[in-house]
Amino acid sequence: MCQLFKEPAHLVLFFFLANTMASSIISFIAAQSCASLALMMVEYLILFVVASLAGGIASLSGFGIGSLLTPLLALRLDLQLAVAAVSIPHFLGTAVRFFLLRQHMRKDILISFGIWSALGGLTGALLHNIAASPVLIKVFAALLVFAGVTGLFGLTEKIKIAAKFSWLAGLISGLFGGLVGNQGGIRAAALLSFNLSRQEFVATATAVGLIVDIARMPVYMVGRGADLLPVWLPILIASVGVLAGTWLGKPVLGKLSETTFKRLVAFTILSLGICMFLNAR
Repeated sequence: MCQLFKEPAHLVLFFFLANTMASSIISFIAAQSCASLALMMVEYLILFVVASLAGGIASLSGFGIGSLLTPLLALRLDLQLAVAAVSIPHFLGTAVRFFLLRQHMRKDILISFGIWSALGGLTGALLHNIAASPVLIKVFAALLVFAGVTGLFGLTEKIKIAAKFSWLAGLISGLFGGLVGNQGGIRAAALLSFNLSRQEFVATATAVGLIVDIARMPVYMVGRGADLLPVWLPILIASVGVLAGTWLGKPVLGKLSETTFKRLVAFTILSLGICMFLNAR
């Protein structure tokens, strides 16, 4: 734990986040009744724990923040607003993760696969409302389950994408992910076919995710910015939780073996696919 704060900048950032969150919550508490306050505190505690878990998982697999936080916030918010709200902690966690792992990013994979994946993801996201259907989501979920199972048994290591087709793999995976609203899982499944170390995998997946976040957040802010203001506290709690999980997850990544890492990513993809299949409607 001490190694996390060996840099003065880390310590300053930690106390700034803690002080900001504490001040905001104290101000909010003053305006609530005791009955509603107790329920809110439980809900916000759950949100913080899930956000921290999401940040930690994303630090180890390169994705997972939106997959965990969006369904949770959608219990209280409409789905489109939940997606817009999650985009803020998602962007912050992705940016910090990229900063921590930037030296491991594979620029060749980012150019040949990542940029095309981001373009496909943005195109699919724009078509999401008119093209998405329960059948498409189930097909997508089945692909994730297949990728997860093959990854767990080490079969993806035998599947290699030729360099000249990497752009097509990026475009298709991004487009499919954007259509069903979950780009991280299919992107990670495709990246498993490249010969990447665990740090290179997470750093490159994170770089692609950051490109997508930078492109989509202005759209969310223009479309739902006014609706986000009343839910600023859940967004703040989720953001702090994601950052905490991201920070704590980074040292764990360095301790995993390559085999354990690939099995962990495959298990996460498999779990996501099963959940999406069961919830498709």
